[in-house]
Amino acid sequence: MFSNFTDMSASFGKTIRLFLVEGNTNGLITAELSNWTGKAFKIPRIKVKDYETREEFKSPGVYILFGKNEKNEDAAYIGEGEPVIKRIKEHLTKKDFWNEVIIFVSKDKYLNKASIKFLENRLHGISNKVSRYSVDNSNIPALSGVSEAEQAELEEFLSNIKLLTSTLGHKIFEDIEETLDKRGDKELILFCSNTEGITASGSPSTEGFTVFKNSLFTQINHSSLTESLRSEKNKMIDDGSLVLDGKFYKLTKTYIFTSSSRAAAMVFGRSASGPIEWKTSLGISLKNVE
Repeated sequence: MFSNFTDMSASFGKTIRLFLVEGNTNGLITAELSNWTGKAFKIPRIKVKDYETREEFKSPGVYILFGKNEKNEDAAYIGEGEPVIKRIKEHLTKKDFWNEVIIFVSKDKYLNKASIKFLENRLHGISNKVSRYSVDNSNIPALSGVSEAEQAELEEFLSNIKLLTSTLGHKIFEDIEETLDKRGDKELILFCSNTEGITASGSPSTEGFTVFKNSLFTQINHSSLTESLRSEKNKMIDDGSLVLDGKFYKLTKTYIFTSSSRAAAMVFGRSASGPIEWKTSLGISLKNVE
């Protein structure tokens, strides 16, 4: 019923107010949007007990724990609490992977048990669909029953949670498609191929260069391939991002490289100039497109 997450935040400007409580980025940070009743708090794990008595944390709310898992992948846990601080304090002893938490509460006591359960379920669903982070929740949070009017209001709340979470450094809810280079209403799709049968497709993005699922990469590592890329390729093989498909490796999921050249080098297994190698279906290079 709620499989599609519509983000309207990109259609108009937003004003976000950040406040560094300790005067630096190593302590509590608050984030607010103009004309929104919600409020976000980003807290390092080691500072949670310093702020546990804040009045806002005695309210119902949702939270996301962030850290790294045993494979050194970005990991998260999504939860809710009433009061929210009680659940987070429990995770200080029960969960070891996280190093910071982002909390969302309402300034006007709008959120209640049913609404935070709804938000928890939707956030869990969105994060799994986007698949940027390894989500540590062992069970899918139950979807609570809320009225149609409440659903509409909570979907807007979700949109703002997504925006502020990304602003505070974590794109766990941001679909990769939203970061791609668009010309008008269409994504700029480029191709990288050779006569041996290697064919990859991708697009420039706000995060570097995105190569799409099912692209084919060479198995061969030429002498010009850097150690950094060899290491990344081995990691992609180990985690299943690259699997053997005949004489090539096939990409099992859309993957973000830091640059078009790094992406092209991985495809061909050698040093490569991304602006020259990546081309449109008409043969126009990325260099000329940009």
